[in-house]
Amino acid sequence: MHRGNIVRDLRALIRPIIESRETPAGRVFDWVIQSMILVSVVSYTIETMPERSEAFYAVLRSIEISLVAIFTCEYFVRLWVEKRPWKFIFSFYGLVDLISILPFYLTMGGDLRALRAIRMLKILRYSRAMNRFRLAFIEIRAELAVFGLASLLVIYLAAVGIYIFENPAQPEIFRSVFDGIWWAVATLTTVGYGDVYPITTGGKTFTFLVLAVGLGVVAVPSALLASSLSRVRDKD
Repeated sequence: MHRGNIVRDLRALIRPIIESRETPAGRVFDWVIQSMILVSVVSYTIETMPERSEAFYAVLRSIEISLVAIFTCEYFVRLWVEKRPWKFIFSFYGLVDLISILPFYLTMGGDLRALRAIRMLKILRYSRAMNRFRLAFIEIRAELAVFGLASLLVIYLAAVGIYIFENPAQPEIFRSVFDGIWWAVATLTTVGYGDVYPITTGGKTFTFLVLAVGLGVVAVPSALLASSLSRVRDKD
């Protein structure tokens, strides 16, 4: 019983340090972890350079091993202090923490080093502004889901339309609706790569209409997010 009280008291002591920035110890912990994340990102970026000596690679490898050890300890400590561990495991930050260390333990099954870049997402936990973005997306997730489905429908209809107009004139470019989908995505998002474009009058007119709709595809989610961010900021 006495041992159980010690464990409970230890959890109560550690929890504010890793979950709150209100204490000096919590701020130091946040600063240390953020520094480790930046070191990890810089280390991975340098590792991609083609010309490096074996000694230099060994240094980078030692840094990676040390960082993984720290992040692994952090993950299991967060898991240990949580009142509901399963909720943490399947939470956004819990999954980010897990994925950020998994590549090191799974490299025997393939080159998963690129997944280490996901560690950059860990820094979202320590930024109040970034946390507002997360809360804003959560608040409007239903609206974004509906708008996403509507956007997919618009893309498909645009692909079918441009295929009907352009296939007779450019059968080698607009061979099927699938080719039209690439054009629709590039046009609706106003990227306009230019590798696929209409040459017929009907196709050009149709493209103008699709471009007009594309402005809404970009503007509507931006307006939803801006409104949600404003509400989240007012709640702080």
